[in-house]
Amino acid sequence: MGWRTILITQNCKLSYQNEYMLIRNENLQMVHLSEISLIIVDTGQVSITSYLISELAKNKIKLIFVDELHNPVCETVPYYGSFNTSKKILSQIEWDKEVKEKVWQKIIQYKIFNQYKMSEMFEISSSDKLLEYVKDVQIGDSTNREGHASKVYFNLLFGKKFIRHESDNTNIALDYGYSILLSTFNKEIVSKGYITQLGINHKNEFNYFNFACDLMEPYRVLVDEVVYRNVDRALDRDYKIELIDVLNRKVSIDGKSQYVNNAIPIYIKSVLDSLENKDKIEIFNYEL
Repeated sequence: MGWRTILITQNCKLSYQNEYMLIRNENLQMVHLSEISLIIVDTGQVSITSYLISELAKNKIKLIFVDELHNPVCETVPYYGSFNTSKKILSQIEWDKEVKEKVWQKIIQYKIFNQYKMSEMFEISSSDKLLEYVKDVQIGDSTNREGHASKVYFNLLFGKKFIRHESDNTNIALDYGYSILLSTFNKEIVSKGYITQLGINHKNEFNYFNFACDLMEPYRVLVDEVVYRNVDRALDRDYKIELIDVLNRKVSIDGKSQYVNNAIPIYIKSVLDSLENKDKIEIFNYEL
C-alpha cells in the first residue's frame, strides 16, 4: 500500500514509464507507483496521459482534480477493486435492514464521542453535553441525535453564529478537508469490491458516494481539529497541505498505533464484517 500524497500545484506534464509516474517541468521527477496513495492536481495547467490514468486506476491510486477555485471537484474511481466484485455488490444490495440500522447507530455514537474527545482536548466548556447525545443514540439514529449533536459541537468550536455550508473561510477549509477524507474512503470501499453509491443511511440519488459519506462520519473530527487550530485563516497552499497531512497523523485503533491512512482500511473492514455477519457487530473506533 502506498503512503505518499502528492500535491501538484505547478505547470507540468504527468506521464507513465516502467511503473513510475514522471513529473516533467523544468526538471524531471520520478515516483514509483507503489509509493503513491493519493495524487491531487491543484492547478489547471497540468497535462496527464491516459496511460498514466489507466495505471493509477489499476494500482488503486486515487486521483483528484480541483476547479478554478481550488476546491476538489472530481476524482477517478476504478470499475473493479476485487476479483469477486459482483458477489460483493449483490451482498451489499441484500444487507439486512436491521443490521444496517445497528451499524449506523454505532457509527454515529463513535462520531459524537470523537467530537466530545476533540472538544475536551481543547478544554472547550459545555462539551459534556455531547456525551449525553452519545447515550441517547437509538438504532438507526431514529431521533437524529447526530444532527442535534453537530449543531452543539460546531457552536462550541466556532461560535453560535457559525452556520455550516456558508461560504466563509472556516466552511471552505472544512469542505476541502472532508473531500480528501471522502476520496480516501471511496478508494478503500472500491478496493474491497463494494460500490460507493449504495449507502446504509445516505440515500441521495444524486450522490455518487453515499456509502463513503456513511463510513467517514467518525473521521471528520480529524479535519475539524486542524480547522479549529486555524480558525478564520484563508485556505492557502500551506493550509491545504496541513489538511491533507491529516492522513499521516497517528491514531490508535484495535490496540495498535496506526497512521490514519492505515487506520481507515482497518475500520472499514470492521464495518463490512459487521454488515456481512448478522450475529456480531464489532466496529473499531480510533483514539485521538
